[in-house]
Amino acid sequence: MNTSPAARQPGLSVTDGVAMLVGVVIGVGIFGFPPLVAQHAASPGAYIGLWLAGGLVMLIGALCYAELGAGYPDRGGEYHYLNLAWGRQISLLFAWARGTVIQTGAIAAVAFIYGDYAQRLLPLGEHGNAWHATLVVLALTGLNILGTHESKRLQVLFTSLTVGALLLVIVAGLLLAEPAAASTPTAQSGDVNLAGMLGMGMVFVLLTYGGWNEAAYLSGELRNPGRNMSRVLLLGTLVVTAVYLLANLVFINIFGLEGLRQSNAVGADLMAIVAGPWAAVLLSLLICLSALSTLNATILTGSRVYYALGRDVPQLSLLGAWNDRAATPVRALLVQCAITLPLILFGALSENGVQTMVAYTAPVFWLFMCLTALSLLRLRRLQGNRERPFSVPLYPLTPLLFAGSCLGLFWASTLYAGVGALLGLLVLAAGLPLLLLQRPAEQAVSGSSS
Repeated sequence: MNTSPAARQPGLSVTDGVAMLVGVVIGVGIFGFPPLVAQHAASPGAYIGLWLAGGLVMLIGALCYAELGAGYPDRGGEYHYLNLAWGRQISLLFAWARGTVIQTGAIAAVAFIYGDYAQRLLPLGEHGNAWHATLVVLALTGLNILGTHESKRLQVLFTSLTVGALLLVIVAGLLLAEPAAASTPTAQSGDVNLAGMLGMGMVFVLLTYGGWNEAAYLSGELRNPGRNMSRVLLLGTLVVTAVYLLANLVFINIFGLEGLRQSNAVGADLMAIVAGPWAAVLLSLLICLSALSTLNATILTGSRVYYALGRDVPQLSLLGAWNDRAATPVRALLVQCAITLPLILFGALSENGVQTMVAYTAPVFWLFMCLTALSLLRLRRLQGNRERPFSVPLYPLTPLLFAGSCLGLFWASTLYAGVGALLGLLVLAAGLPLLLLQRPAEQAVSGSSS
């Protein structure tokens, strides 16, 4: 079989690319993060402004990732870009951060969103959402260990359910619900750091917009990426931003800012207002199904990070074991689960599990996102004559703006997110000894990412 790049003809049109980008970005977060965004906005105008700003950051970041993905196509994504630009040790530290903070924290956060809605369907007591989160992580880890991978058709089905549920909420809110009575938002205390507060609001907004970086991986399949990549990104960003703005205008109109802050299952609450408890139950079921899809995909892809660590670091070779029969890294899945479950316990002991997990992941996530943005600048300098199928417009302003935004979000989340942020940074620091382990084997594994 010929597997050379020339033998694989790109087949995605602009319409296909937009559909894939929208499908990746619009997910369960829109049913979990709006109340947390509302808690960091002083007025309805500021709340909507945060969602507009999130769409702009999404576009700028996607353009930067598009150049990296088109110029340096690789399954490793950020791991590969960081390795090329900054060397093996930085990419190795990123792999550690992704495995212990970013990916596991994301699994726990989505599990808590699942738990909030599953608790509506099957109450399990005072900490029922945490019990639901624990059970679903155990169950999906077990399925992946058995080699049960979701098919593309199943992923499309669950994505369709998510988008359909969101459209149902929007239509119901526009046509059937009565607007909330005007109320005065709770005043913020005088010592609140407004910049930090808005920065944390942006963290939650951009988590809801999460997935735009996957656009980098479309470049190898897109027809004429040099011309069409910018079209896919621009159209996809406009569609996602328009849908999210419309949904949040409905939320603000129905609940008001204060009511939105106090909702822990905004979609179900809105449907209960519009069509009664049975509609809320149906929507909760749809959202749980979409969360299962997100969790299963995140657990599957996250385990590959540990597998890569085991492959690249001889001292961690146990993690690099692969089960050929099940076509899955069993030990990596078990380690990932073992890290995620204490995070769920940590979230359960806090006031809001989702918010705690976001605080845990945000500083580390934005630190490496900033380094990835700066990778574009460094690779332009190191390989200035390299052919680039897609070049980011307004260079170097665009990557500088994105890197600055990431740095600002890192700073805001570190200062404002509290103990969760500190814990995430401490776990990142705990990975520094890996760099010493890597050094003797540096030469031996230098070609593994090629």
